[in-house]
Amino acid sequence: MDTAHHEPNYMNIFWALTILTIVEVLVPVLGVFSRPVNGTILVLLAVAKALLVALYFMHLRFERTTLGVIALTPMIICVFLILMLLPDLTDEGRTYTPPDTPAVSAAEH
Repeated sequence: MDTAHHEPNYMNIFWALTILTIVEVLVPVLGVFSRPVNGTILVLLAVAKALLVALYFMHLRFERTTLGVIALTPMIICVFLILMLLPDLTDEGRTYTPPDTPAVSAAEH
């Protein structure tokens, strides 16, 4: 069943994107939260803005589900890669143990 395609109010979407952008600028400037919380908030705001743009300006809201799945697949792959590579980006659990013997300098050879 196909529903009629009615034009969304693009000005409302514009103002929503503007407000999200202002919040994105204010989050790090105010410094209320810790860096990980700031990062999480900024990523969630960016995802919300990307969804608004994709749904309304790219007209995915009015397309078939298949096209939405095709558009969503790269985002799922990106999140998967970030989660899989996250342990490599942190130094938790890793310590460097220097060797017991000192390094031999070139002059001692």
